[in-house]
Amino acid sequence: MVDHVVGENVNQVVDMGKGVPVHDTPGYELPLLLFGGFRTLIDRLHARLADEGHPDLRPAFGFAMQAVGARGATASDIGRRLGVSKQAAGKTVDRLLAAGYAERTDDPEDARRKLVRLTPRGHDALARSAAIFDELRAEWAAALGADRVRDMEAALRNVVPAETAFRLDATSWLGGP
Repeated sequence: MVDHVVGENVNQVVDMGKGVPVHDTPGYELPLLLFGGFRTLIDRLHARLADEGHPDLRPAFGFAMQAVGARGATASDIGRRLGVSKQAAGKTVDRLLAAGYAERTDDPEDARRKLVRLTPRGHDALARSAAIFDELRAEWAAALGADRVRDMEAALRNVVPAETAFRLDATSWLGGP
């Protein structure tokens, strides 16, 4: 669909090259390529995880398990870390529980609170994910050259604010869970 304002095309994706120097690519390609790279890595990760005994693991689960952390967390903590409501976090936690990646336990510091903790299955999924990401990065280094991958990572560190570089709320920002 193309939007028109006073007969002028305002959809930069459809209006290829308008106002873009011929030696450069349109600005909208950068986020799409970055997202495409992200999706490629995540899709390949999940294909490998499925082969290694985690066929039910979904991308949102990885963010949620990171939000649970090594010591466990309450549903409110998880929601805050993911940028979603306590209720939305609770639904994601219910899915983690049903799939065997997490469990609810009593909080030793406050009997009124319940903690969500990763099970051995959850820890296994995260450990396998880390190893697979290392392998995928090595594949990119083999295809592009190790120096180019390091340069790309360094360049992204320069333009991505440190406080947002490793945020877990991507799924809420994109409209999930």
